Amino acid sequence: MGKVKIKKSDVWIDMTPMSDVMTLLLTFFMLTSTFVKNEPVKVNTPGSVSETKVPENGVLTILVSPEKGANGKPTGEGQVFMSYDNTNELGQIVDMMTTLTPAQRKTFTAESTFGTPIDKLAAYLSKPAAERSKELPKMGIPLDSIQGQDMTEFQQWVNAARQVNPKVRLAIKSDAETPYGTVKKVMSELQDMDESHYYMITQLDAKKAAQAANGGAK
Repeated sequence: MGKVKIKKSDVWIDMTPMSDVMTLLLTFFMLTSTFVKNEPVKVNTPGSVSETKVPENGVLTILVSPEKGANGKPTGEGQVFMSYDNTNELGQIVDMMTTLTPAQRKTFTAESTFGTPIDKLAAYLSKPAAERSKELPKMGIPLDSIQGQDMTEFQQWVNAARQVNPKVRLAIKSDAETPYGTVKKVMSELQDMDESHYYMITQLDAKKAAQAANGGAK
């Protein structure tokens, strides 16, 4: 008796639904993702039990870093940098501070963080990106008083941001090893401007938070 031959047929799977799902997932992640800002110095924020979240928009972040020597230990006061999430308003802010060429202004608004003394800003922005990334960590916004002016450069930046956006929020982000005197000086600068409401950016210490929730029990 001869063998019965089974007719072979190709299996066809409709991938259209899967493609639709992948497109939706990709769109979801693109719209909900928050990109990490490229900061000029690495800052390890201190631990805290607070779970209050800093708003994602309209925040002028004040970054305070430790100044470290060759041995890696803090040697004195840290440097102060700033970042702002609204590019259009950032351009208006820098226009109030100084006069830049269109190319320099474009570079400034494209940078995620700024912290150059005003008298060096134009020259700094004219340099290649590689040079800027090396020089910025060595600079910082001056906290010293300016002769003939009522505000320090730091206060001028905050004041300009407040004028451009009266609802701007302030947030201080400092390293766990930043000298207390530096952070206190930044707070004093804000206090002199009647800026008493600002966020302190920290990282949640899960262990301390659990202890606090249990009434401090170990």
